[in-house]
Amino acid sequence: MLFIVGIGLISLYIFGYAYLIKAVRVTYLTGHSTAFIDDYSYFDNEIIQKGNNPQPWPEATSYKNSLSENLDKLHQEYGTAAFLIIKNDTILREKYYDDYDQDSQTNSFSMAKTLVVSLMQKAIQEGYIKSLDQPATDFFEEFNTDLGKKMTVGDLASMASGLNWDEAYYSPFSITTRAYFDDDLAKIILGLKVVDEPGKSFNYLSGNTQLLAMVIEKATGQTLSNYLSRSFWQPMGATNMAFWQLDSKEHGHAKAYCCIAATARDFARFGKLYKNNGKWNGKQLLDSTFVTKATKPRFQDGPMYGYGLWLLHYKEKDFFMLRGHLGQYVIVQPEDNFIIVRLGDRTSNNNINSFSKDIYQYIDESYKILNDAT
Repeated sequence: MLFIVGIGLISLYIFGYAYLIKAVRVTYLTGHSTAFIDDYSYFDNEIIQKGNNPQPWPEATSYKNSLSENLDKLHQEYGTAAFLIIKNDTILREKYYDDYDQDSQTNSFSMAKTLVVSLMQKAIQEGYIKSLDQPATDFFEEFNTDLGKKMTVGDLASMASGLNWDEAYYSPFSITTRAYFDDDLAKIILGLKVVDEPGKSFNYLSGNTQLLAMVIEKATGQTLSNYLSRSFWQPMGATNMAFWQLDSKEHGHAKAYCCIAATARDFARFGKLYKNNGKWNGKQLLDSTFVTKATKPRFQDGPMYGYGLWLLHYKEKDFFMLRGHLGQYVIVQPEDNFIIVRLGDRTSNNNINSFSKDIYQYIDESYKILNDAT
C-alpha cells in the first residue's frame, strides 16, 4: 500500500499536479470540499497593517445585536458568520454566529478583486500607471502578441482581457484550483495567452485580477499588502490588521484575486468609500470620476459589472457590491445610504455569472428592518 501511495505522489510531481497534495490536505482532510472562510491559517500570509488612529464604526441609537426571525433562519440555512446592516454610516444591526465575533477575520475570496482595482486606481492617481488604457505589455513582455498588446490594465479591471483562464472552482485540474494551491503564481499567470480580442466583452476570470496585481506591484515597487495598508487600510481607520494569503514564502506573491482575511466591519469600509464617491471623512482617496465609472456597467450585454464591482438593479433600485465565493458580500445602495455586509460558508448558487437567491433575500429582509426602524 505504501508503495502504491508513493508511486501516486511521484506521479503527481512528474505530471505537474503536486499542488493537489496541498489541496487535499487543506480541504478534504479538514472536512471541506472547496476553499473555506477560515483557511488562511493553512497558508503563508503577509500582514496588512492597521494604523495608529483606528476609526471604529459608530452605532446607531437604535443599534441592536439581533435580527429578524426570517434573517436568522436564512443565516442558519446558509451558514452565516457575520451580518451587518449599516444606515447613514452607522451600524443599525449586527449579529455574529457560532464562534465568530466582530474581531473574527475570514476569507474575502473575490471581494479582494475590488480592493485590487482600488489599488490600480490609486497607482494611476499617484503616477505609477499612466491610465486605464496603458497596455499590460508595458509591464510584462510575455503578452506582446498581436492580441496581447491590445490588453490594457482597464481590460483586466473590468474582466475583458481575452485571457485563456478556466474559472472552475470545483475541478481539481482547473487553473483556478492550481492557482489557489500552487507555490508559484507568477509562473502560472505569465504562462497565460490572450486568445480573444481584449476590451470587447465581459468574461469573469480570476487570472485578470492576478495579472493586474502583478502590474501594480511592478509599477509601484511595493507589495500589495503594504500598498493597501498605506493607501486605504490606515487612512480609513481599519480597527484590525488583516492577512493576505501568499502562494509561498519563497515566491511571496499575494493571491490577489482572492484571500484577504479581515473582519466584517473592516470590509464594510470599502462599501462606504465607494458609496461616498471615493471620499473618506473629507479626504478624496479615490478619484470620483473613477468611482462613477466603476459603478456603471462597461458592457451592456451579459452580467452587469463595472470596474471591480458587481451591479444589480432590483425593485427600482441600483445596487453595487463586493462579491466573493460562498456568499461574501458588501452590498451598497447609495441613494438610501445603506450597506449590507454578509460573510459565511454557503450561498444558494455558486454560479458567478448570475445573482443568487440569497442576495435578494438579504436585501429584502434588511429593508424590512430598516423600514421598521424609521
